[in-house]
Amino acid sequence: MSKIRVYQLAKELNLTSKELIEKFEELGVEVHNHMSALEDSDIEVLKELLASGGEEGSDAVLEEDDLDEELLEDDLDVLYGDDLEDEIIAPGLIDKKAETPKKVIRAIEEAEEEVEQQLEGRAAKNRKGKKKNIRQETNPAFRPQEFSYENDIVLGETVSIADLAKDLKKQPREIIMKLMNLGVMATLNQEIDFDTAEMIAVEYGIAVSKQLTEEEIEEKRYNFDDRPEDLTKRAPVVTVMGHVDHGKTSLLDAIRNTSVTTGEAGGITQHIGASEVSLKGEKIVFLDTPGHEAFTTLRARGAKVTDIAILVVAADDGVMPQTIEAIDHAKAAGVPIIVAINKIDKANANPDRVKQELADRGLLIEEWGGDIISVEVSAIKNIGIDSLLEMVLLVAEMLELKANPKRPALGTILEAKVEKGRGPVATVLIDNGTLRIGDPVAAGATYGRVRAMFNSHGKKIKQAGPASAVEITGLNDVPTAGDKFYATEEEKHARAMAEKRQAEVRVSSLRKTPHISLEDLFNQISQGQIKDLNIIVKADAHGSVEALKTTLGKITNEEVRVNVIHANVGTITESDILLASASNAIIIGFNVRPSAVVTSLADSEGVELKTYRIIYEAINDVEAAMKGMLAPIYKEVVLGTLSIRATFKVPNIGTIAGAYVTNGKVTRHSQIRLIRDGIVIHEGKLSSLKRFKDDVKEVAQGYECGVGIENYNDLKEGDEIEAFIIEEVKRS
Repeated sequence: MSKIRVYQLAKELNLTSKELIEKFEELGVEVHNHMSALEDSDIEVLKELLASGGEEGSDAVLEEDDLDEELLEDDLDVLYGDDLEDEIIAPGLIDKKAETPKKVIRAIEEAEEEVEQQLEGRAAKNRKGKKKNIRQETNPAFRPQEFSYENDIVLGETVSIADLAKDLKKQPREIIMKLMNLGVMATLNQEIDFDTAEMIAVEYGIAVSKQLTEEEIEEKRYNFDDRPEDLTKRAPVVTVMGHVDHGKTSLLDAIRNTSVTTGEAGGITQHIGASEVSLKGEKIVFLDTPGHEAFTTLRARGAKVTDIAILVVAADDGVMPQTIEAIDHAKAAGVPIIVAINKIDKANANPDRVKQELADRGLLIEEWGGDIISVEVSAIKNIGIDSLLEMVLLVAEMLELKANPKRPALGTILEAKVEKGRGPVATVLIDNGTLRIGDPVAAGATYGRVRAMFNSHGKKIKQAGPASAVEITGLNDVPTAGDKFYATEEEKHARAMAEKRQAEVRVSSLRKTPHISLEDLFNQISQGQIKDLNIIVKADAHGSVEALKTTLGKITNEEVRVNVIHANVGTITESDILLASASNAIIIGFNVRPSAVVTSLADSEGVELKTYRIIYEAINDVEAAMKGMLAPIYKEVVLGTLSIRATFKVPNIGTIAGAYVTNGKVTRHSQIRLIRDGIVIHEGKLSSLKRFKDDVKEVAQGYECGVGIENYNDLKEGDEIEAFIIEEVKRS
């Protein structure tokens, strides 16, 4: 017999890896973890022990099968109530001990049938009452834990010397002498802060607590530790990390059998997404953090909410800068790492080189004597996917992940945005508890009630348990990605928690963000030869705003400093143009488009307005502009805009839009953007352009036409189409 690992033997013996390790410890065999290799002799000894233990276990089962009278009485009481005891339990059944379990079961069934015939209505009523009680017991919206201070002595933000002496049961002069030793001169009625009072109390060996506000108490009541008996097993939350173009999104695509990459600009994931998959009845939740270095903030947030990190490394490319960054985030978060060596189907794939480079970075693969699991996969050819998922479940089993489904839900906001007709929409990862439709919730500085809830497949659901990623509506505003999420007992509690967070954000912004003025900018430029490049960032989601703001803030050189003066979610508005004009700033829009009125105002104010669909293009342009190297090879020329006034469905063709050219012109071969409420919905090409029944090459301003978009049918009245071409610009 060749050497096998602990988890393989556990699967063969139908045991968990933890149970098998405990068995080996009883035998005195040293086993480090589930990946440890086992000797043949140790395996034989364990199998002999299990074989002998199995026989004893079967005898024990036979003894337990002899049901006693108390057990019978309890079972029947649950079914029919205490008042039916005399009618159900026949004297012969109680007095005579059952010879075999089958006879006992047969006797119980006969007694049940007899009582049901005589007291059917009464029994049904009792059963209904029992079910109602069970529902109440398992309802997660039970009252939160009552808050109590850890210590008997509670002090406010400030306290007078006289009151402190009274609470500590000491003479005031003793307190004054202690303060003098600390270099603080105080009188009897003078007030000191809590930190100073705590230092005095510690010198006397007395512990004190700081008095909390009502909002702080409410938050602590909902953020309590669970009792061990309430905890149940939960699914692992997995983050997939890796360098751009190493096949991270394609690997997720292969895992969940969806096609995400084709709908993303440049084939690169732009927002955090969450999905759930099942393997052998076990659920796994995947968070998709974008792989490009510009999304450092998103990837860091993903690592904070995850249990396991899958590091995707291309077998033909090796360890790259973003791979190292992902390793650092996972290590900082303290989560176990599973390495997925992707693209092994390529001719130039070299997994051994990848393992060597990982070892140089402190990740020693198990095959080389380390404790890091590695799996060779191919997302395109669907090779090794099941093995990767099995390793995820194996690591999750060793982590013993548990949660309490009976408590109110708490979790983390992964992403948030505003959608027309739905209002603020937030993607939530539920860390603990159960969330239901109608639950009052608080998320950062926002609050509301859960109006609708959707799972990762877009299906409407009524409740979601621990380790579930859901999309909810019903909040009063858009929360910030990364905010903590609480389900509360009453809406007033949620409002109090949100208002507390709003006050904290307001105080923090006043402390950190100076007021912007032209005088201040002039002083900064005059004092040292440093110029500020002011930027306003607008994007369609919080994740993109955070990524752009963080990355642009790090770009600097000896002459120019980038200063992001404003960043928010939504389309570019007139107020953004006015702020940019007053602050001499440029506006960068990501995945949003300004209206014609806003564009006209920007032209009249002389404000530079740039829009992008891929984030690192914006970053590269800013870097190049700062270095004086911006020399574009291609530029975009907007030909005109169309307004959709009607839509028609044509069999075997799709949806055709009746449109009116409001500005410029549209040509048959121009590229187009479909804009809805200022947000870019789709970017592609025209499939047809007609005037009446004739195909035409172009349609000028003031004329109507029929247009079809290639491979796209979601056209609605009121949408706008922007026609443009890409022209080559010669270098000067």
